[in-house]
Amino acid sequence: MKCHYEVLGVPLNASDDDLKKSYRKLALKWHPDKNLDNSDEAKREFQFIQAAYEVLSDPQERAWYDKHRDAILLGAKGAEYQENAVNLFEYFTSACYSGYGDDKQSFYSVYSELFSKIAAEDMEFSQDQDSDFEIPDFGYSTSDYSEVVRTFYAYWSAYCTLRPYSWLDKYNIDTLKEAPRRIQRLMEKDNKKLRDAGRKQRNEEVRALVNFVRKRDPRVKAYIKLLEEKTAQNALKTKLQQERHREKRRQLLEETTSPTKFGFTEMSDLEKQLREENDDVVQENKEGSEDEGKEGILDESNEDIPKEENSSENATNNVTDDDSDLDDDPLDLYCPACKKNFKTVKSRESHDRSKKHQIKVRALRKTMLEEEEEYSS
Repeated sequence: MKCHYEVLGVPLNASDDDLKKSYRKLALKWHPDKNLDNSDEAKREFQFIQAAYEVLSDPQERAWYDKHRDAILLGAKGAEYQENAVNLFEYFTSACYSGYGDDKQSFYSVYSELFSKIAAEDMEFSQDQDSDFEIPDFGYSTSDYSEVVRTFYAYWSAYCTLRPYSWLDKYNIDTLKEAPRRIQRLMEKDNKKLRDAGRKQRNEEVRALVNFVRKRDPRVKAYIKLLEEKTAQNALKTKLQQERHREKRRQLLEETTSPTKFGFTEMSDLEKQLREENDDVVQENKEGSEDEGKEGILDESNEDIPKEENSSENATNNVTDDDSDLDDDPLDLYCPACKKNFKTVKSRESHDRSKKHQIKVRALRKTMLEEEEEYSS
């Protein structure tokens, strides 16, 4: 296996720009479409170039590769794994598999076998070997994401080895027995540090390998694409709902605060009036609900009570007015700004002319316009 830096022809301290320039140059040179006379070699070199750039262009993967470069290059020949554990470093490269089918050398077969070996090694040290729990399998190209792929990555991304790493102990058990109790505790402490360090290193290696594999897993890529499509659909649906909501608010704003109905001028004049009458609004808000209710009742009573109760002419007119009011639209007798219902058109018109009503209508209009601007933004 060749070093990724060597494949791209850049130094170990190459910048991101250096990597990108070298990759583009080599990819153009070795692209299979430009090497029809030597397509097999070109395809192989092009894959090496892609794999090298894919690792070195990712800051996290590059940091891991730099830290373990020698071990990765040694691969199965490495001398660091004397405890008969499978060497993971030879699997940190796309050169360890060929294609994404289900044949023996494919991506799925190679990594399925690898993770099965790791699981088997751990089970040797399991204290509950009769447990019904099964370590999730890697699966195949056709495995369902929810049932297989998601479960696999959820388990292995949080991998913790069961191996005790007692072979890393600095002091053996015979030495511990002969030492005084205080010295025994110090020796045991040193041994524990070495074991913990060994377990931590193994956990980091396996988790890093899981990230390496997941990034290249076509099943994960397909699921991410599906999620992106669903997200785009939901975003479009939300946008349409917001547009319908804004349109309804616009219609309500126009119907509730029509300039011709309430005698409003342009918005600039409305803002000016609001500023001038701000003190009145504050004062109105301080009034008690009881006084407000009484005022509304008095306004309506003054409109409905005849001036001369004993006059037959007035009585006749009142009957005529009441009969005509029965045909009025009930919605015209409701004031949405003040949240009041009126019995007659006259009482509603009198209410509309009141200063208190106009202040509330202007305040409502301003609030709704501000909310409309907020939704639009």
